Amino acid sequence: MSRKVVRSSKFRHVFGQAVKYDQCYDDIRISQMTWDSNFCSVNPKFVAMIVDASGGGAFMVLPLSKTGRIDMSYPTVCGHTGPVLDIEFCPHNDNIIASGSEDCSVMIWEIPDGGLTSPLTDPVVKLEGHSKRVGILCWHPTAHNVLMSAGCDNVVILWNVARGESVVKIDSVHPDLIYSACWNQDGSQILTTCKDKTMRVLDPRKGTVLLEKEKTHEGSRPVRAVFLSDGKILTTGFSRMSERQVALWDPNNFAEPLCLQELDTGSGVLLPFYDPDTGVVYLCGKGESSIRYFEVTDEAPYVHYLSMYSSKESQKGMGCMPKRGLEVNKCEITRFYKLHERKCEPIVMTVPRKSDLFQEDLYPDTIGPEPSVEADEWFQGKDGQPILISLKDGFTATTKAKEFKVHKSLLKTTSASAGNQPDNSGEVQSLRKEVKDLKAAIEELTTRMKELESWRESK
Repeated sequence: MSRKVVRSSKFRHVFGQAVKYDQCYDDIRISQMTWDSNFCSVNPKFVAMIVDASGGGAFMVLPLSKTGRIDMSYPTVCGHTGPVLDIEFCPHNDNIIASGSEDCSVMIWEIPDGGLTSPLTDPVVKLEGHSKRVGILCWHPTAHNVLMSAGCDNVVILWNVARGESVVKIDSVHPDLIYSACWNQDGSQILTTCKDKTMRVLDPRKGTVLLEKEKTHEGSRPVRAVFLSDGKILTTGFSRMSERQVALWDPNNFAEPLCLQELDTGSGVLLPFYDPDTGVVYLCGKGESSIRYFEVTDEAPYVHYLSMYSSKESQKGMGCMPKRGLEVNKCEITRFYKLHERKCEPIVMTVPRKSDLFQEDLYPDTIGPEPSVEADEWFQGKDGQPILISLKDGFTATTKAKEFKVHKSLLKTTSASAGNQPDNSGEVQSLRKEVKDLKAAIEELTTRMKELESWRESK
């Protein structure tokens, strides 16, 4: 009997630990907005956090190495006229980040390599198409420059960022507020949850419903859902008695969940972070101080509770580092960036091993930064599988040249509108500078004239 209880798994002893105080990002005023998004996005170069800002919305982007106390005057990305609700780094270019705001717009920003030296107010592209605030953003996992946004107008829009235009508008599917939206692993399907208690699998290019399941969870609180790598779906929600639940679904048979577990009576929405390489799902509750983790397997009971990381302070948001940004020589399998009220604290999840050698079982080939299809190809119907990379020698920007080319091409195409106008961004910038210099010269002459006139009058 006891043998059945103890299940062998290399992730039974995943060990969570916060980094030392001097490795945190301190004295940052994290946004007080009551919105259920992560409020944080990270990649191997930067960590970005939504912050409080007077007279509009802002977020801060820090190079990973800039730990310690952050100066109050540190520049922010502050081009939105309303609070920022969601931010997400592009998976194919670490310098590009998207932001969605209460001002109904989506903006794409380019962050210079060393971080910001002055406030950034001009986005590379501004995407307008929503009539209410935009609270959900999700980049396509394999297609370059494809972004999905969902707004409080109950509309999902797929953008070709390189052209700065909306290509697909899904506006007749969701009768109520969209709680979550994400892609499957190759980006050929979209999964959404909605306030009408229905979970839907959509064809992204046609905007049609492929599958739907009503009442995935009986409660009226928000439901979150993510695709797993084998096509199954994991959801978090609430029972009718307001108990928090986690469930696993097989899209081939939506009648009953493969597994449904009740967790506790907490009130915070559980944000699921899924790692396709290890099959581990981390559930982080907003406003709580713990991270629970589960292993999802192919055999019943499918979802196995592993452990829980707890700390004293509650989390206002959470970012998760892509696999290629982890320290493999320390057996690090996940790194979270936990937002407190006034700081951002990295939390490292490791599998303790005695050997210093590369642990192949912990690090199968993982998703790299290279896209497998371009936006135009994808919208025309071509799907691409993720391009995998090995972490054996640790990921050191091996795609540096390609990455530079990627953001060059992104900038080249973004300055041209959907009508494919020629790229005149350099000329425009030099003209702007000339105009600025002329204005300054005129102001100087005007001041000089006034001084001469007043001197003459005094004589």
